[in-house]
Amino acid sequence: MTQSVAPNESVTPQRGDIVQLDLHAWGRLGEAMARHAGSDVFVFGGIPGERVEAEIVAVRRKYVAAQVTRVITPSPKRVEPPCEYFGQCTGCQWQHVDYQEQLAVKTGIVRDALERIGNFHAPDVQPTLASHRQYHYRNHARFNIWRETGVLGFTHRERRRFVRIDRCLLMHDGVNHILAQLQGRAAETSQLAIRCSPGTGDYLVQPTLKNPEIALPTGQKTYRESVADREFRVASPSFFQVNVWQAARLAELVKDALKLTGNETVVDAYAGVGTFAVLLAPYAREIVAVEESTAAIADATENAAGYPNVQLVAGKVEEVLPTLDVTPDAVILDPSRSGCQPAVLEALLRQQPARIAYVSCNPESLARDLRALTRGYRIQSIQPVDMFPQTHHVECVATLVAKAETAEIVLASASPRRRDLLSGLGIDFRVAPANIPEDQWPDETPEQMVRRLSREKALAVADAESRSSGYYVAADSTVVLDGESIAKPADAEEARSMLRRLRGTTHQVITGYTVYDAATGRCITDANAADVQMRDFTDAEMEESIASGTPMDKAGAYAIQDPDFRPAALLSGCYSNVMGLPACRVVDTLAEMGCPLPDIASMSVPSGCNVPCKFRWPTT
Repeated sequence: MTQSVAPNESVTPQRGDIVQLDLHAWGRLGEAMARHAGSDVFVFGGIPGERVEAEIVAVRRKYVAAQVTRVITPSPKRVEPPCEYFGQCTGCQWQHVDYQEQLAVKTGIVRDALERIGNFHAPDVQPTLASHRQYHYRNHARFNIWRETGVLGFTHRERRRFVRIDRCLLMHDGVNHILAQLQGRAAETSQLAIRCSPGTGDYLVQPTLKNPEIALPTGQKTYRESVADREFRVASPSFFQVNVWQAARLAELVKDALKLTGNETVVDAYAGVGTFAVLLAPYAREIVAVEESTAAIADATENAAGYPNVQLVAGKVEEVLPTLDVTPDAVILDPSRSGCQPAVLEALLRQQPARIAYVSCNPESLARDLRALTRGYRIQSIQPVDMFPQTHHVECVATLVAKAETAEIVLASASPRRRDLLSGLGIDFRVAPANIPEDQWPDETPEQMVRRLSREKALAVADAESRSSGYYVAADSTVVLDGESIAKPADAEEARSMLRRLRGTTHQVITGYTVYDAATGRCITDANAADVQMRDFTDAEMEESIASGTPMDKAGAYAIQDPDFRPAALLSGCYSNVMGLPACRVVDTLAEMGCPLPDIASMSVPSGCNVPCKFRWPTT
């Protein structure tokens, strides 16, 4: 029996419940998100900002799925879905969303992945390029079959409920025409694929159907597709873009990204049936197309037959690319949704082709791979392309250009201790203090504060200098006692108060640090903590330290490395972290970003450490 549940009622949701929900964000599969009874709820048919009534359709271990039954407060971006199956079939997620809003959301999806997974600060993502066909663009459909009746249809993702489809608005007319001839006659199989080219009119249906009621031939092993006025043979197992109009646009974007003059050797990794290789062959000296699928290689062999400058290599890209006997000037990456294997990325970083065009259908794997590639490359542009209107899917073309071999390191801090630590590592750098307010925000934890302040310092200096390259290093430290942050003293009296409070205590020193690569936009922020025991010093010792001026620019009014006062001892963690900069972590981060550094074996810092450390520590 269906029960109606108030929005914030803390009862365990049950399938069939009708609940009111306030939608606040987009989920990763195109649903709107809400919170209900302590669970994330993914709501099909909603738009963030709306209040809706929804039916709970599934309760999973990690989330709850729901579907809008009534819109209480509609979004101005809501439109009427034109498809009679919308909501019964979950193949389209966004027919109820204005198309311009769909494009804006897709741009945001790409930007979010780059920030969240790639650590890129304010990535410059271009507006998503619209598809000139918002419906009737797909050349390929894969249907489920209701075996008792031979009916073709799709299955609701959450309800697991079969839906008969007589005409799909995403498919172009050729696919729907074939669907009509097969509908109700395909009981001999459980799944069926239809491919039909809008350019050539050629088609294939797999598998072979033997029902005598079916008039059209089936079981074709290949068909002819057309992109940018070029025909391609495509076998049934081979991948081909479903939106051929946007596929032609992708090829133009890739050509522009590589800046081809006719003199380049280009590697087309994950070449498929040779689409990019063939379309770009007139603009390059040589194209080496690498593909693992034997069916796709067979297609590519025929498709590239008229292009003697296209060389086909069968094999896995991660095995072929590192062993190629040519050094590419440019590379096309067009992997599956899982992205590139690490061996591919490492090979590119070693070979250093001047330009890379990375075509991706998954913003998250793209962000992960760009995070690795920016050790040697800067991102010139990120261009989303809408290959799949009415769905949450988005394609991207990322243009990468090899970074300059050298770039300076900038310490965004006036702290003498941080300067000494970097100098002790043998690192060349210059100092450019940030000079920003260092107040703690309300309800902000000490760790959140030092992370934020280190990031703000690095970005403030980088923004002020407006340079196209350089590694900006910043840090912020605080002493933490009983969960409370103790900052730098404003005067001698405040220093005295801090030292009295800390005397004889065990407390923490937390340092937040940030490294920002201006060439790539990567910005990594983290924090490190160390436990410190302060000794029970005398008032006379305290006054002598205050009189020396040492406490005045230090969190907690002391320096662990002070050779005269010797106020504290390290219990656990990194000694350099207590001094104000976790040396190992900063060096690791610079190396991860591709910053050239001195030989690690020759590095040292001016104090000892009680945790495993890669540096040589002098005896004290």
